[in-house]
Amino acid sequence: MASQQFDSPQSAAAHDAPAGAHWLAATDPVREKIRAAAQSVRDTTPLAQSVTNFVTVNFVANAQLAAGGTAAMSYLPDDVLATAQLCHASYINVGTLQPYYREAFPQIAEGFRKLGHPWVLDPVAAGIGETRSAILMAFRDNPPAVVRGNASEIITLTRMWGLDSDDPDGADASANRPQGVESVDGVDAARDAAIRLARFIGGAVAVSGEVDLVTDGERVFRLAGGSAYMTKITGAGCSLGGVVGTYLAVSDPLTAALGASALYNVAGSAADARAKGPGSFQVEFLDALWNTTPQQIANGLIAVED
Repeated sequence: MASQQFDSPQSAAAHDAPAGAHWLAATDPVREKIRAAAQSVRDTTPLAQSVTNFVTVNFVANAQLAAGGTAAMSYLPDDVLATAQLCHASYINVGTLQPYYREAFPQIAEGFRKLGHPWVLDPVAAGIGETRSAILMAFRDNPPAVVRGNASEIITLTRMWGLDSDDPDGADASANRPQGVESVDGVDAARDAAIRLARFIGGAVAVSGEVDLVTDGERVFRLAGGSAYMTKITGAGCSLGGVVGTYLAVSDPLTAALGASALYNVAGSAADARAKGPGSFQVEFLDALWNTTPQQIANGLIAVED
C-alpha cells in the first residue's frame, strides 16, 4: 500500500486515481455511509465475535477495540452460536486449523444462516490442504456477507465454488493458490473473480493489496493508502477481517468492507509516518486506529471504476 493520505477527497484530485477509475466525490452518498458507520461504531461499541487463528488472535482483538468495537474470541460451535445471539456480526478466519474444525465450521455457518446472522470470511491459504478445502467448500451452502482476502485467496475460492466463468466446474482450484498465506497474484488479477463472488454471496468482497479493491458485484472501488509495514507484521490482514466484522455489526456489507478498509489505509499511512520499523509500526498503528476520526475515514483515498 502506498504511504500517502489526504485531508479531504478534494485534495486527492491533484493526484492520479488508480487506472480506469476516478476519485469518489466528496458528496457521494457512499462517503456519508462510511462516516455514519464509523460514527456508529464509536457511539455504540458493537460486539463482533471472532473465530480466528491463534497466531493473530491478540492483534485482531486489539484492532477491534482500537477501531471502537468490542471483541470476543470463541471456538466451540455451541459457544459461537450462543454468542452470535448477543452480537450483530461475526468473523471466521481459517488460518490455523484444529482437527474438529472440519465439522465445526460448517455447523457454525449453518447456524449463522438460521439466525440470520451476518459474518465475514477470511479464506486464509485457500487451496492448501484437504481439510481447509473441505471447510471452504462447505461454506458455499451457507455463505458469508463479506469475504476478505488477498488476490490469490479470492481467485482460488471463486474457482473452488465453481464461479469461475473459465472453469465452471471448479476443476483446478489450486492453480492460483497462495504460497502459504501470501498472495502470488496482483489485485487486478482478482477483479473479475471478486465481482462474481460478491454477486454469488449477495454481499461484498474486499481484496487487499498495494491498492485495495472492494466490490458488491456491481460497483468496483479502489482504495489507496496504508503502509508497506503491513506486510512485515503478523495479523494485518486478519485484524482487518475482524474490523470488517465490527463495521458489519452496524452497516451493510459494502459499507462495512469500504469503511474498515478506508480506516486501515488512513491509519496505516499515519502510523507509517511515525514508525521506525515493524515493531514500532504495530504500536503506532493501534494508536492511529483509535485516533482516526469518522470524517477522516470517509475522506480516505477511495476511487470508483469508470
